[in-house]
Amino acid sequence: MKAIIPVAGAGTKLRPHTYTQPKALMPMAGKTILSVIVDALLNKGIEEYIFIIGYLGDKIQDYVTKTYPGLKCTFVTQNDRRGTGHAILLTKEAVKDDEVLIVFGDTICDFDITSILQSENSQIGIRRVDDPRSFGVAEVDEHNTVLKVVEKPLIPKSNLAMVGVYKIKETAALFKALDTYLHDRADADGEYHLTHALQTMIEEGVVFKAFKVNNWFDCGKKETLLETNATLLKSMSEQPGFTIPEFPDTVIIPPVNIAKGCKIEHSIIGPSVSIGENTTIRSSIIRNSIIGSFAELDEVVLKSSIIGSDAYVHGMSQSLNIGDNTDIDLG
Repeated sequence: MKAIIPVAGAGTKLRPHTYTQPKALMPMAGKTILSVIVDALLNKGIEEYIFIIGYLGDKIQDYVTKTYPGLKCTFVTQNDRRGTGHAILLTKEAVKDDEVLIVFGDTICDFDITSILQSENSQIGIRRVDDPRSFGVAEVDEHNTVLKVVEKPLIPKSNLAMVGVYKIKETAALFKALDTYLHDRADADGEYHLTHALQTMIEEGVVFKAFKVNNWFDCGKKETLLETNATLLKSMSEQPGFTIPEFPDTVIIPPVNIAKGCKIEHSIIGPSVSIGENTTIRSSIIRNSIIGSFAELDEVVLKSSIIGSDAYVHGMSQSLNIGDNTDIDLG
């Protein structure tokens, strides 16, 4: 079993942060989106990884190499962003005939990985949503057999969105369908979606079973990134041995994660705050926010904010989305 993790996207909805940092390396709860995904798979015994890189791909490669030394992995570059189907097709030589678990690099899901890996059929992760028109949608029967998948249907016949997690046993059929699809026309948005190859496989008799995920966070935008951060922090705080550091004249309201080397004084931090290493905070109130490393915050009031690394913010505010290496004086 090999894991394929596509992380080639530009992350336009998370700008300005993704001008300098790949979306998969956005921080949360003391980790990155990518490390949350990889750690969960490593814990279940998956040892081989294929990362599809593109935009700022050198940073992804450097991060994986330094964070997971010795990890058996391959990096495949998608120079032209032509969709998820095109991205997966690029992994054909690295996959060979092995089964694969595809996990999109901007998606964090809570599901039983072990049961999926041990299942006899190919699998598609799903989650019920209010408005499925922005997602790939699966139509499923009473036995959880997938009857049809459609990419962003105008009139959905199901409200079961595909969450970006797929186990594929029939990889030869997958790559054949992808290769055929890429020789046909692209969708109206100019991209080749994985969904269409999966539908071709279904029509040719490949059996897919649907499994429901308990939680699903699409970390492609600010709101869900903060929501995911809060959820992971809560889970972290419930683990045995969880402790909160103390700082002078400062109140810490859990759950929070404060990295090493931080200097905090005369402040109120939390709940749901992640702070990167070597950050300095003075006379501030911060809640439900993500603060990068080596940032400096002085006399600010922040809520639902993301502050990049090496940023300097002084003054009063309520909700900010500030990229790396930014200097702002709101006084």
